[in-house]
Amino acid sequence: MIKIIFSIILGYLLGSIPFALVIGKVFYKTDIRQSGSGNLGGTNAGRILGKKAGIAVIVCDVLKVVLAFGLASLVSEVAAILTGLACCIGHCYPIFANFKGGKAVSTIFGFLLSCAIFVFQDPWYFAGPFLMFFLVLYLFKYVSLASICGALYSSIFITSEQFILKMEPIIIIICSWLMTLLVIYRHKENMKRIKEGCENKISWM
Repeated sequence: MIKIIFSIILGYLLGSIPFALVIGKVFYKTDIRQSGSGNLGGTNAGRILGKKAGIAVIVCDVLKVVLAFGLASLVSEVAAILTGLACCIGHCYPIFANFKGGKAVSTIFGFLLSCAIFVFQDPWYFAGPFLMFFLVLYLFKYVSLASICGALYSSIFITSEQFILKMEPIIIIICSWLMTLLVIYRHKENMKRIKEGCENKISWM
């Protein structure tokens, strides 16, 4: 139990590393919290600092979850899953950035990639939601909507697979839905803007 608790704390701390803030300040002398949406995520970083910076932030945010998940998997599968969730929470509410972070999109994909590697050994747990994300993004041009649809798809897929295959532990279903709810909650203002017709659309697809 102590090892699991330590893993969860480590996951939260790794998730709290605000790479959007670090990359912005170190390489661009810019605090992206002062521009755009003010969000410490890859989308806002790309919008303010450029495509290369946005991609770098997304990759780092994904990898911090994979690192935390991988380390915790040395303890147990349950520890890894809970650590992945803690990492996503840390990303949204980082102790190193006054608890004002990103919207969990990159980190939930980091969680799914980790599950595909360390838990299920099946690439579709990551590839399916990833394809859904880009399909919705291509059709509607809203990153926020695509993120929510990708997260919902992932939870529905994981839940159905668990019930069909009767795999354990059930904690993966619970954590998956908690992260999906977190993504939806973090995008509530985006959904409101979509309804009002004033949400930003991407122009590169």
